[in-house]
Amino acid sequence: MTTTTGPPPRELRDFYENPAVPVASGAPRSLRQARMLARALGPAATRGARTVLDIGCGDGTAAATAAPLLPGHRVIGVDWSQDALRRARTRIPYAVRGELTGGGLPFASGSADAVLFSEVVEHLVDPDAALDEIRRVLRPGGHLMLSTPNLAAWYNRGLLLAGVQPVFSEVSLRRIHGRPGTEVVGHLRLYTPRALREFVAAAGFDVVRLEGAPFHGMPRPLRPLDRLACLRPQLASILLLHARRT
Repeated sequence: MTTTTGPPPRELRDFYENPAVPVASGAPRSLRQARMLARALGPAATRGARTVLDIGCGDGTAAATAAPLLPGHRVIGVDWSQDALRRARTRIPYAVRGELTGGGLPFASGSADAVLFSEVVEHLVDPDAALDEIRRVLRPGGHLMLSTPNLAAWYNRGLLLAGVQPVFSEVSLRRIHGRPGTEVVGHLRLYTPRALREFVAAAGFDVVRLEGAPFHGMPRPLRPLDRLACLRPQLASILLLHARRT
């Protein structure tokens, strides 16, 4: 997913406007997160229609995955990248440009019932300001569904012991150094489950649940083990956190 903070340094701006940079995450993570959100909101027919913002929507994959599970609710994609928004508009009805810093999101305070924040926080220069802005647009009790790679994933623990750079971490925007993989996606920060819980709580949210999800780029022979690791979020590839605005 691309970032919505802005304006970023020119190097990051150019990086995220490059059409070759991935702006979508895996379907397994998107589906698990969408199910968490559907359980939290409940059916629109009985609880009323709700407004869901997919902040850092990228190409709209996460919002398009969630929409069938949220009938009657309104899902709006938000992203900083114009290229990402062009792609998102082919998948979802509503996609608008917005930034988490600077001028802020184009929504009134307390106007959103839920925010999807799918693998965006690891890209941000100022994640504290980002959560402050998300908290502003959420109503009291509103839901935050945040996903991010797990620094303490089962394989990263072994890689660090071997002196290898952890998966998901990057030291350059130009190429991969010191770890497996070849795809540069612009990760600036990584979180362990404990750090993520503390960070979100300090921003004014109550953490409701933390689950794990598999990594869509996992080599096929390791996928069964990666799915098994989801039973313990501390070891999972991807962290799915549900929190509520205080």
